[in-house]
Amino acid sequence: MTNAYTTPPAPRPVDTRPLRKRKRVWLGGSGLLLTGALIVGAGNGDQQPVAAEAKPAPTVTATVTATPEPAPTVTETIKAKAKPRPTITVTKTARPAADTGSDRGSDTANGSGSQDTTGTCSIVSNAGNCYSAGQFCRNSDHGAATTNQGGTRIKCVYSSNAWRWTYA
Repeated sequence: MTNAYTTPPAPRPVDTRPLRKRKRVWLGGSGLLLTGALIVGAGNGDQQPVAAEAKPAPTVTATVTATPEPAPTVTETIKAKAKPRPTITVTKTARPAADTGSDRGSDTANGSGSQDTTGTCSIVSNAGNCYSAGQFCRNSDHGAATTNQGGTRIKCVYSSNAWRWTYA
């Protein structure tokens, strides 16, 4: 067996067509080329070739504007000042000691006890009225205690999903 890489390739066989047939092929191809050129040239019909003229093209201008980077924002934190709470003032009226039993009898006859129930409230609403049990409390009154108009102690407690005044 022979090595295909070391042996030279076999020579090409000589063209078996006669020379006269090859000339006819070249002449036929050249004739067709000239005939096509004549047909195309006659098809122009006295038209002049168009000269290429430069048309004005739109001008594109790109403008770049530099925008400055935003500066860092400076925020100042201010602590909230505590709101002043209402001052609770309890006023008691001192009664003079009764010398005679007639005054003491008249107090018990009216049905009033030994306490003074004149209706002084230590915490009042924004309108200046005393609170009563069941009313809503202000935020500043949470957990505070006072008296209602009749002198009964009430306290602001969280009940029924809200802060309300209830009897203490």
